[in-house]
Amino acid sequence: MSAPRLSVPEIALYERDVALRLPFRFGAATLTRAPQAFVRARIRLEDGREAEGAAAELLVPKWFDKNPALSDEENLDQLRSSLALARDAYLAGGENTAFGHWIDSYGAQIGLGAVRGLNSLTACFGPALVDRALLDALCRALGVSFYEAIRKNLPGIAAPSWQADIAEFDMGGFLASLAPGAEIAARHTVGLADAVRARDLKDRVHDGLPQTLEEVVARYGHRWYKVKLSGDPAADMERLTAVALVLERVAGDYHTTLDGNEQYGDVEGVIELLRRVASLKKLARFAASIAFIEQPVRRSATMVQHVARLAEEKPVIIDESDDSLEAFPLARRMGYTGVSSKACKGLYKSLINRARCVLWNREEGGERYFMSGEDLTAQAGLAVQQDLALASLLGLAHVERNGHHYVNGMAGLAEAEQQAFLAAHPDLYERSDGAVRLRIAGGMLAIGSLDCPGFASRAAPDWSAMREMKTE
Repeated sequence: MSAPRLSVPEIALYERDVALRLPFRFGAATLTRAPQAFVRARIRLEDGREAEGAAAELLVPKWFDKNPALSDEENLDQLRSSLALARDAYLAGGENTAFGHWIDSYGAQIGLGAVRGLNSLTACFGPALVDRALLDALCRALGVSFYEAIRKNLPGIAAPSWQADIAEFDMGGFLASLAPGAEIAARHTVGLADAVRARDLKDRVHDGLPQTLEEVVARYGHRWYKVKLSGDPAADMERLTAVALVLERVAGDYHTTLDGNEQYGDVEGVIELLRRVASLKKLARFAASIAFIEQPVRRSATMVQHVARLAEEKPVIIDESDDSLEAFPLARRMGYTGVSSKACKGLYKSLINRARCVLWNREEGGERYFMSGEDLTAQAGLAVQQDLALASLLGLAHVERNGHHYVNGMAGLAEAEQQAFLAAHPDLYERSDGAVRLRIAGGMLAIGSLDCPGFASRAAPDWSAMREMKTE
């Protein structure tokens, strides 16, 4: 089947508030609450058939744009503005393929975003949600799953002609080769404000859920962990030592990644940190467990500061710096060998970057280039399900999951909505401690039920429980 052309007669934007059970500190920011954005889109195929699709993502301040001069509310308004720009572009886009709607408005979205003071990462947030909603609607119109739609290339995905490194790549063959799994490992995030041991805990949240790292290990049995760094080598050394000693004692066989969240001014500080960790016998196992380091230096330094010396210690990936289709090839020249996939950065960009890893590894031999699955506090429901489906299709064995730890599952939602998602995806969710939440057993998430008509969800959110998003 060739890629169907579709028009977009309606896109509605909504949001509702999410309160965190624990403060989540990443980089210089600490998150305690945030609104979750929802996109509801209606498409019309050339033959007149119509269908509706949806997507969701938390609006997180101080990640997309870390300018300290901007307030959290100004950051949120930036993301709302990005969504409004994308909505207007897709409504005016006429008939096109699902991928065509994105790629044909890609440059204009970034350009118009710049006029409004949005950096490229922020500008691309809006299309990332709208694209998922359109693809959900397309899958429902055709009665296929997200996996089938991508493998058959029903969105019409093609390597952009101006991306010279991948212009001649067999995108159709690559997409057809993708094979999602029925489970994926959850990589637990240890935030900068998180208690590691019982003696570190100052305020107990009495909701029955784990708070300390020790408690997380006991409840979920993770084998993958992600540890946030602060940018201060001495403080990070103390923090990593505490984490390592807990994992050594209670976690069994484990693996870790380190996330710099742009906190280091240069790679020398990160190299110093890694070498100090490696020098201590008691941290030997922890040092060996580190699979890669994520975005250690500031965005402004990523494409000008070579990381070869750091990469000799551990592979290095870009995350926040992955703000355009050009970012990964540019980072490759600076010694980076990996890039993150986040649904909030765009599913088509993730697929193109995964194709790059395949192509570059083929050209150079080996498995040097890779993709990781990262989280932006994706919430139970549409957001986490679509992100998990994308990560699985990309062939990732583990993905960072933190939304379930910092938010009390679906506790803030109406009982009917909770029950709908539990009934639709009983392998992914459970009811425990008074709410429906992700089921993590032995560190694994069962995701077989995401292989269903639509984009990874048989259930829909309660639209009546939301407010219309106010945009400029």
